[in-house]
Amino acid sequence: MYNRINPTIIKELELISGVKNIITEKDKMEDYSHDETVLPHLKHYPEVVMKPETSEEISEILKIANKYNIPVLARGGGTGLAGGAIPLFGGIVISLEKMNKFLELDEENLMATMEAGFTLRELKEKLKEKNMFFPPHPGEESATTGGIVCTNAGGARAVKYGTVRHFVRALEVVLPDGQIVRLGGKLLKDSSGYNLLHLMIGSEGTLGIVTETTFSVMPLPAASLTLVIPFDSVSKALKSVPEILCKGILPLSIEFISSRLINMSKDYLNKSWPVKTGDVYLLIILEGEDMEEVEKSSLKISDICMNYEALDVFVAEEREKQEEILEIRSLVYEALKSVTIEALDIVLPRNQIESHLKRVEEIEKEEDMWLPTFGHAADGNLHTHMAKVNLKGELIPDWEEKYEKIRRKIHDDAISRGGKISGEHGIGVVKKEYMNIFTDNTLLKLMKDIKKSFDPNNILNPGKIFDL
Repeated sequence: MYNRINPTIIKELELISGVKNIITEKDKMEDYSHDETVLPHLKHYPEVVMKPETSEEISEILKIANKYNIPVLARGGGTGLAGGAIPLFGGIVISLEKMNKFLELDEENLMATMEAGFTLRELKEKLKEKNMFFPPHPGEESATTGGIVCTNAGGARAVKYGTVRHFVRALEVVLPDGQIVRLGGKLLKDSSGYNLLHLMIGSEGTLGIVTETTFSVMPLPAASLTLVIPFDSVSKALKSVPEILCKGILPLSIEFISSRLINMSKDYLNKSWPVKTGDVYLLIILEGEDMEEVEKSSLKISDICMNYEALDVFVAEEREKQEEILEIRSLVYEALKSVTIEALDIVLPRNQIESHLKRVEEIEKEEDMWLPTFGHAADGNLHTHMAKVNLKGELIPDWEEKYEKIRRKIHDDAISRGGKISGEHGIGVVKKEYMNIFTDNTLLKLMKDIKKSFDPNNILNPGKIFDL
């Protein structure tokens, strides 16, 4: 299907980025053969890794790739959980690690522009210097800004601010044929024809390589509180969420998570958790322009939760304590990583969360596989971790055989409830087989036609989202 890279092609690539920015030795490509997906078979080595420093270099690489029919994959931080950054067909990996400059903070328009290899952590620190912030927070701060655009990353703050899509104002993109285009601008409105900017967002690097991003940013809120509210059941915890939202309270985030997972994470980090009671916690973050406003919302939430038999309400006011709580919650994945096969990314209507969780518990008992589930209660995004261990914590000898059957059961239940199988991680290769199940055939054909129009040779990140 694709051609192999030979010494002649290597020489042409070296002329573009220089010998120092190209890797051809397999033993130096380990980091580029996988992302954070833990499935053992999802590891593929590229033939060449290139580290361009400009969009023009990427343009020339793509022209050569088209000339010789070589597959190309653009890679950011490699933090994805759907296999989107795995070079399934070898070829060229374009690492954006050297395209990591912060270009501009436009304080008048409240917009920040940076190269696509700039990380989320770097963006957070840069904006903090000016008392500003980028509202979406997908969680893993080593992710690159180009990467979070290509997956339309979400995170806990989506309930108030939306996903990354809602903050992208402009992109520089290198198209598969090497053309460099700019999409969008420093605009809050644009009704000028087809919105190609938003077509690129969430396309997982299959339609073009994002090289520069412009985001809307906001002033840092003056006041914030973090609430940790324990319940003795997930049902009681979840029932309080719609009422909170119906009262006109819009928290930054509303998360639910079991005490077992919190204990694993705090022990992994050697940190302390402020609440000792309860089986399930609601973790609620509030922010506003002044503490009086935030405290009023906190009292309303406390009253609502106590009506649903909350066991207590802990309020963290100090920034240090808030950050500690958020760190423990954010690193649950790391604490579970050693036993995790796959972290599912199901999104459901809010009123279907509890029913779906009950079905997951049934499957857990039927198959004797531990399926710890937590997530974003207010936006219906659930993360079920499929574990290699049973409910007693014992390794399952045949977990690879059981895995697909159990995953299908969980996904089928979600789809039957009007859900989808990716809320923020993307499709990649891990979920590709399900596109035919939950996507209408007409819509799927339209997606494939768009891909063929942009990339007629199918060289850009082939084998992701769907097969042509």
